[in-house]
Amino acid sequence: MTLKKNFNNLKIHFIGIGGIGISGLAKYLKAQGAEITGSDIAEGSATKYLRSMGVPITIPHSQDALKDQDLVIHSAIIKPDNIEILQAAKKGIPVLSRKEALEFILGNKRVFSICGAHGKSTTSAMLSAIFPHFGAIIGADTKEYGSNVREIESQNIVFEADESDKSFLNSNPYCAIVTNAEPEHMESYNYDLDIFYDAYKQFLSSACKCCINIEDPFLATLNLEAIKLSPSEDIKNISYILRDDEPYTQFELRDLGAFEVWGFGEHTALNASLAILAASPELSIQTIRDNLKNFKGIKKRFDILQKGRLTLIDDYAHHPTEIKATLDAVKIYSNLKGQNKIIVIWQPHKYSRLLDNLEGFQKCFEQNCDELIILPVWKAGEKEVLIDMKKLFNQYRPIFVDKIHKQGNQIALLSQNKIIKTIEEGIAVGLGAGDITYQLRGEK
Repeated sequence: MTLKKNFNNLKIHFIGIGGIGISGLAKYLKAQGAEITGSDIAEGSATKYLRSMGVPITIPHSQDALKDQDLVIHSAIIKPDNIEILQAAKKGIPVLSRKEALEFILGNKRVFSICGAHGKSTTSAMLSAIFPHFGAIIGADTKEYGSNVREIESQNIVFEADESDKSFLNSNPYCAIVTNAEPEHMESYNYDLDIFYDAYKQFLSSACKCCINIEDPFLATLNLEAIKLSPSEDIKNISYILRDDEPYTQFELRDLGAFEVWGFGEHTALNASLAILAASPELSIQTIRDNLKNFKGIKKRFDILQKGRLTLIDDYAHHPTEIKATLDAVKIYSNLKGQNKIIVIWQPHKYSRLLDNLEGFQKCFEQNCDELIILPVWKAGEKEVLIDMKKLFNQYRPIFVDKIHKQGNQIALLSQNKIIKTIEEGIAVGLGAGDITYQLRGEK
């Protein structure tokens, strides 16, 4: 069958609907008029939210979840032998992976598509704040509207594109925005830099207009018509302030005047500048300046969980470049608050990433880290690899623990289920893309 593109009353079933990527598509398509159902192996915050919206959800997966749907979309982790995939085949219902579905979903939309190894979630959320009348699908919950999706019907959409599985090539960019192109997720590109960079070239060439950071070594080599940001030349007079203990960066951009945005760091000004320049042909500069103030950060990115004698920050940084930028921002925050001790709690994410970037990880804690606490590597489905972490990071005299747990306003460090130390004051920042975010919140 040929699927219609207006989505109105189209019946779509999502397998793995509890994941942030798939739930985002489900929320967005519901806002476009589609009839949504879904399933997952367990209940979670996303499934509970979707239920509250009237979406029927089956827990766990069951062939009974497939009735008369027009289309099935599944997350990347769903296997071909999934009971619902097999049932869809029996019923003759088309099945698309999330990656395949993007082309179908975004194919007739005017997409502002943001990608890059670092900063894409933040830049996407900033651009969504600037365009409150656009739909949005972001890879993290923005605090502006408490979701990773702005659920409105619109021909325009801000979309966080993902280069990790090449799905950004299916995002149909009207405007392609690239924060940087540092090699990451190289397993998706056969560890071949030519293939990796060719994908970025393809992404940019498919857009009507582009906005790029030309101080990225690869992006600087491209000969293409684009809005080109040179941070060192275009961004001036960066300063930082605290307002109600919340961080704000102030800066001037080219001849456009002064701007203020939530967050700390030169990378924050860079991300905001890309969003501003991408939006400048669409809105007046004053409207952009005003709307940008609606950005209040996103979950797990410099996410201030607690203020007081012990300030607690959760950050998704899981690559050396990201960790260094986050710790630079924490140092600014520390100086302004007068809390001098910075305690870093690091949960390495994936053995492959740790080994591929080992030298960078060994150096990224050299500044702005007074005490380093290291959790076990979050495997993310990978097989365990024996790594002598004590030897590799010995210069920091780190504390190795099995887990952490929030107890009141303190953080307990546990080894073999025994508390070996309690963090009671200073600024503690958790770094990682695994379950450290739940440990910091006392949810695990």
